[in-house]
Amino acid sequence: MAALEATLESGWVAPAGPVPAAFEAALSAATGFGHVLATASGTAALHLGYRCLGVSAGDEVWTSALTFVATVAPAVQMGAVPRFLDVDPASWTLDPDLLERELARAARAGRLPRAVVPVDLFGQPCDLDAIVALCDRWGVPVMCDSAGAVGASRGDGRHAGRGARLAVFSFNGNKIITAGGGGALASDEPELVARARSLSQAAREPGAHYQHETTGHAYGMSSLLAAVGLAQLGALPARVSARRAVFARYRAALGGLPGLSFMPEAPWCRASRWLTAVLLDPTQGAPDRDALRRHLSESGIESRPVWKPLHLQPVFRDAPRGGGAVAADLFERGLCLPSGSGMAPPEQDRVIAAVRALWPAA
Repeated sequence: MAALEATLESGWVAPAGPVPAAFEAALSAATGFGHVLATASGTAALHLGYRCLGVSAGDEVWTSALTFVATVAPAVQMGAVPRFLDVDPASWTLDPDLLERELARAARAGRLPRAVVPVDLFGQPCDLDAIVALCDRWGVPVMCDSAGAVGASRGDGRHAGRGARLAVFSFNGNKIITAGGGGALASDEPELVARARSLSQAAREPGAHYQHETTGHAYGMSSLLAAVGLAQLGALPARVSARRAVFARYRAALGGLPGLSFMPEAPWCRASRWLTAVLLDPTQGAPDRDALRRHLSESGIESRPVWKPLHLQPVFRDAPRGGGAVAADLFERGLCLPSGSGMAPPEQDRVIAAVRALWPAA
């Protein structure tokens, strides 16, 4: 509230002035990226990233099948063709072995993708080092969709997304750090962020009058959103610890239930555990996913299936894909439990009790 009041009193409300710049600097410090552009949304950041990578009509853009539609929607709206690749069951993120086979096939056919966009799912970083190494072999740029992974890191301490040419973050209302909306595009290549910044400001050329060599967008983050995000960013380590504690408490209380398992943490990272996701196996004594979801809803508890894979979405029924059975199985059996950083133990106990009620012998 103090940050919002100070911003309003300063007269800076638009996407300009000291507060968005301060937010960008703080995010740069928190993530280790050399250059950051604050945007109106994570989707806006993705759109700018696709433009900076030169995506155009007819190009192929490859991404994980298991993600939110915003990962690829801007590229599709630009006329690109999406190709959805399956995930590794050990991490739920893009399978590098499958990616290698697909890149080799595409190279033989003379049709490499314009970009590969792996996803840090539910706060878990993908195997970015392996993905970037493969894409570098064929000269394909990587933009990492780290929208839900602010605060997550790899084993060597690098923040999620570091190593890709571009990384995208989201500060939507459900994220660990929120501005009530907003996003960011980050890179260690200053020219990419400078290009994105120009495009985010309607692609206006320097000068006293309005001069345009191309068209751009109104994609800057407002000072008000930046003030909210900046006020919260200092609490990022504590909020990641709180999410991991929520996950650990769920695992301790529910991990012994027959047929229930948790989204694994990949050995190459420290996930933020933005969302706690469980996997249900009815053949081992668990209820099916929808039975548990309905039961929780009847108890006044919101839960949600994991992302429906994009290759199963009607809008992408004709899109090419590589595999997809793993992502489809995770969708059929996966459920995200309440995971907020501010969950008090009694609130979590209520969720735990409601889940355990469907295992009569537990």
